[in-house]
Amino acid sequence: MGIMGGTFDPIHLGHLVIAEEVRIQFKLDKVVFVPTGNPPHKVTGHVTDPEHRYLMTVLATINNPYFTVSRVETDRVQALTYTIDTIRFFNNYYDGKANLYFITGADAILDILTWKDYKELLSICHFIAATRPGYSLEKLKDTISAASPDALRNIQVLEIPGMQISSTLIRSRVSAGKPIKYLTPDSVTEYISKNSLYRNEQERV
Repeated sequence: MGIMGGTFDPIHLGHLVIAEEVRIQFKLDKVVFVPTGNPPHKVTGHVTDPEHRYLMTVLATINNPYFTVSRVETDRVQALTYTIDTIRFFNNYYDGKANLYFITGADAILDILTWKDYKELLSICHFIAATRPGYSLEKLKDTISAASPDALRNIQVLEIPGMQISSTLIRSRVSAGKPIKYLTPDSVTEYISKNSLYRNEQERV
């Protein structure tokens, strides 16, 4: 089972392409999207209300029968939400019998030594680091090897056709009154417009 965590502020086509490619390449039965609740790395900045981000993720994934969305973190917003807690939740839910694959970007993996209980994470979950073709993997390998001699066995890198789409770009374009068609599903575009999200992006820290 794939687990794709992220702020999803908002979710965009790049996220969906990565999730589908990982599902196919690793023959996963499903991919669970987990919008972050109160992520520690965003504690000094502004993140859109978890309910908005959850609903946009549902809208973006609803037409793919292999995708689903979990509220495990959005319902835990009163405390900081860490990846290890989410992985423990799914590991316990499946009685430790499911092969869990956490999907993230290669750049995020570079910071894995700073993640809470990273050694336990690497022992109970496989990591898939999605990256663009041509990405240098040497720094990634050196970082992970420093965590544990065996750590690289639980981390695989998957090259995804380059897509220069980001949530930051989408928020910036909405704030500037520019179109975001073909950057995120139409249902998400409509939701952003209906709820007047990202109109004042310049106010973000």
